[in-house]
Formats: sequence, structure tokens, C-alpha cells
Amino acid sequence: MHHTTSRRIKGLPINNNNNHSSSSSNIGTPLLQYRCSRSIAMWPNGRVIRALMKTGPGASNVPCAARHASVRSADHKTTCMPPPARPTRGNISNSCSRTWTPSASITHSIKSTSTNWVRHKQYFLGIHSMNVLSGSSETINNCDTVQERQERRQRQIRRQVDWQWLNACLGVVENNYSAVEAYLSCGGNPARSLTSNEIAALNRNSAFDVGHTLIHLAIRFHREEMLPMLLAQISGSGPGIKRVPSYVAPDLAADIRRHFANTLRLRKSGLPCHYVQKHATFALPAEIEELPIPIQEQLYDELLDRDAQKQLETPPPALNWSLEITARLSSRMFVLWNRSAGDCLLDSAMQATWGVFDRDNILRRTLADTLHQCGHVFFTRWKEYEMLQASMLHFTLEESQWEDDWSTLLSLASQPGSSLEQLHIFALAHILRRPIIVYGVKYVKSFRGEDIGYARFEGVYLPLFWDQNFCTKSPIALGYTRGHFSALVPMEPFTRIDGRRDDVEDVTYLPLMDCELKLLPIHFLTQSEVGNEESMMRQWLDVCVTDGGLLVAQQKLGKRPLLVAQMLEEWLNHYRRIAQVITAPFVRRPQITHYSSEGDSDEE
Repeated sequence: MHHTTSRRIKGLPINNNNNHSSSSSNIGTPLLQYRCSRSIAMWPNGRVIRALMKTGPGASNVPCAARHASVRSADHKTTCMPPPARPTRGNISNSCSRTWTPSASITHSIKSTSTNWVRHKQYFLGIHSMNVLSGSSETINNCDTVQERQERRQRQIRRQVDWQWLNACLGVVENNYSAVEAYLSCGGNPARSLTSNEIAALNRNSAFDVGHTLIHLAIRFHREEMLPMLLAQISGSGPGIKRVPSYVAPDLAADIRRHFANTLRLRKSGLPCHYVQKHATFALPAEIEELPIPIQEQLYDELLDRDAQKQLETPPPALNWSLEITARLSSRMFVLWNRSAGDCLLDSAMQATWGVFDRDNILRRTLADTLHQCGHVFFTRWKEYEMLQASMLHFTLEESQWEDDWSTLLSLASQPGSSLEQLHIFALAHILRRPIIVYGVKYVKSFRGEDIGYARFEGVYLPLFWDQNFCTKSPIALGYTRGHFSALVPMEPFTRIDGRRDDVEDVTYLPLMDCELKLLPIHFLTQSEVGNEESMMRQWLDVCVTDGGLLVAQQKLGKRPLLVAQMLEEWLNHYRRIAQVITAPFVRRPQITHYSSEGDSDEE
């Protein structure tokens, strides 16, 4: 067996055959393609060669010898080295007629030292490396094209989106009240839904979802102050946004609620009922009259419930029906806007006293505790009163039905958002230690305007379980319209603007008669008390008769509580700033008279 001695070069297999097998000039035949790729894969560092053969996505998998067979150098030599022959005993013959012969430079490089091999290996891989680089550059160019296309798409999205709408969405997430207010003031729709392009523009996928509205975001991020404003836009309770004092000064409103909670006490002897230690009556500040007329209209639109006011004043009117009371006695009542979250009775009671909502459900918890602890007392009077009302309609109930109705009333008192009944107003009169007068529609109408039921809320609710000396005779007034309660408050007299307003106790006159000059009913009277309504009103209220013969109750407006005064001042400053912005550009500069310092006479 003949062996040819050769030096082992790193990176190439040992070839024991000096004669190369003949091969066809068509190096792209399948057989040579297979042999070329198979031989390259069997080299000691064939791993590098295989990596270089993978030129990128979509590149050909044909071995380098097949791809570059037609590529020639300047001296017409093959620039891609074919695979070396596999080591065999003897010569390897091939069916092809021609024999491939390596170029002299490559043959010399194989016989040279390992140091020179590095240089020739780079030459050997030169064209292939350029192809790899060219394939990489094409891939980079493709990536650049895709990236430019995406950037162009994002720029188009940024130009097309409504940034005022997106700023409002961000305002809900970041608790930025002004951004939401700016969007709604321009006629924005609070029920508008986010799209995928808008979410991409916001670039905060964790905070936004497709289809979410401002209301969804307010609920998700617990923005209780924004939610009523957004719901008011949808429910149609009034045009434009609502800006009540507690919304303009939320921190002071929270302090007022905490102060109210601290005034609650529990009577340990006698009736175990909760009660407030201090009384307060809310009224619109007289400083409103100092604002320009357009600003006053804006203030009233953002503060009052125009729809409820219209319903209560529509014939037959339940409110402001006497010209003597509203004009001569300056006792016109205003309907404050209220939330529609199911707690309208408790919210209206808090508004009529302290000017804030019962956001923390303080009054509801107190109401539920009172009815549970004093249930035996309230149940007896409630049952007797309901039996009298049922007997007038020739209707009777079994004992089990009374117990079921009572359990329902107790359950409603303890569930936030649940609607409340007459019994709860009666219990509130005991908690507040003062009478409550409700002016309401007599009939509940359908959306077509048809009468569908009799509304039984209108009337006077007295704290009959307390001693008269333990309560105040100054009542609060509430309005009822189709399942919704609102606070009725007066306007302070204009004379209160001077410095003596804290020492003066003004009076508002509330009628105890309806427009037909009939006495308002007193709820939860027993059989023995029926027929003595007027005398009972005089016992529990400061009653007087007007020159026109109307029976009215006096509501005393005392000194504003400090926190309420601060809240109202901050609320008024909001409209004062608006008035300054409107009037400032039209202020004329005073004319300046120039005097000469020289001693010239008039004749000169």
C-alpha cells in the first residue's frame, strides 16, 4: 500500500492520494453538490463553514462550490475551493470525463506552513464572506425598510388621533381633572371608546384596553370625583359639566366629612339612637351676586339641577309657587345637582346641611345602625302608620308580610347604592335632630308623561321619638322627582356681604302648605295623632303666618362653619378668576395728564 507523506495542516483533512479523481466541468451537478457539501461538513472546523453557508433568510442552501462555479478571478482561476478528496486506498475514479485541478496558489498554500494557511484561508473564504456580508446587508436594508415603514405608520397615527380625547384618557389615569374637564367642555363624548390605534399612540398598554370609555377608566382607577361628572353627561341631568363646591375643593370636602363623622354621638340612655352634636344649614353664598351676569349663568348651570327644578315648578307646582314667599320674603329655593349613584337621599341630606356628598357612606352606616338598634321602636310606629294607609285603601296584610317588608327596609339601609323609603327619611330626622320637609311631585310619570303611580314622599318628617327640647326647630328641605332626591337650599341675603354677616341670623320661609293651600301631610302619625297636624307643626317648628295667610316654617341661617366657608371661598375664586380673564382685556388705561416743570406762563 502506497502512502504519500504530507504535513498535517489544521483545518484540512489528510489526503493520502496525490491523484485527484476526474470530475465534470459542470460543478453544479447533484453528485458534486452533494460531495462538496458532504466534504465541507466533514472538515474539522466544518462548523464554521456551515455557518458561513447560511447567508440569511431566503438564501440558497446549495453549497458554495455550486453557487460560485461561474465566478472567476482576474487570472481565470477558480475562486471557490472545491472539496478535497476523501482519503481512500488508491485512486478514486469518477464517471465524469474531466478531472478538476486546483490552482497553483491554492496547491502551494496547502503545502505551506500553518502560518501562511491563515492568509490563504481568508483568500479561500473571501468571496463567500462577501456573499455573507451582502446577504446581511440585504437583511439590514430590509429591516431598515420595515422600521421606516413602522415609523411612518406611527407618524400617520399621531397626526390622525384626537389628542384632546387621549389627554382626557390620560387625565383619568393620572387623576388630572383639568384634562377631562377640557375635553368635556369642548363637547367631547364621555361614552367614546378607545381604538387599537389610539392605544398604540398612548403607548401604555397596561392602563388601556380597546373599547374602554372614560367611565370605564374612572371605575377602574377609582376616580370617584370624576365619575359623577361623567355620568351626568350621559344621564342628561343637565347641560355641560357639573362643578359643585365639593368638586372644586375636594380636600376641604373630605375634611368636612371627617368633621361630620366626629359630631356623631350615640344616646346611651332611653332611645339608643345615633345623633349629630352640631347643626349646620347650607345656603348659596351671597357673593354670587357680585359676579358678572354671564358668569352667574355659568355658575348656576354647573351647580343646579335645571331639569329637577323645572319638574318641581311645573303645574301643579310643588316648589316656589307663592310669589309672596319667593319675591317679598326672598325665600326662593334652588335645586342642587346631586349624584345618581343610588345614595341620592343621603347625599341630598348632607348637601342641605354641610354642602358635601355622603361619599364615605357615613350617614348610611349611621342610618343602618340606628334602625337595627332601635328597630323595636321604629317598627311599632311604622307598622301602625302603614296599617292606617292600607285601611284607607281597604287593604290588609298578614303578619308574615309585615315582617318581610320590615326586613327589606333594614336590608336597604345597609346596602350602599340601594334606594331608600319613607321610613329612612323618618330615621334621618332623628339622626339630624331636626324636621325634614320634602317637596315632591304627587305622581310618578312614565317616559311618555303618563301617571303610573302615586308618589308618597311629599310631607313633613318629625323626630317624634326625641324630646322637643333636644332638637332644633329649623328644618331642612329636600326635593323629590321620579325616584330622585335633591337638596333644596336658599340664597343668602345680599346684606350678608358686609362684615356683620357672621353675627346675623337670617331666615328663610318654607311653606307648610301646597299650591292648593292644603297642609302638607305629617308622616308616621299614630291613630291618636291624626287630625292634630297643625298643632304638631307648631310644636316642632317655628311656624308663622304670612300676610297672605300662608303657614310657613322658619329656617334659620346661622354662621357658616369654618370649613364650609373655606370651601365656598375656594369655589367662588374659581369663577372670580374666570371673570377677571373675561374683563381684563377691556380695561382702559387711565389718561395721564402731563405737567410741564418749566416756569412758563399760560400766555407764553
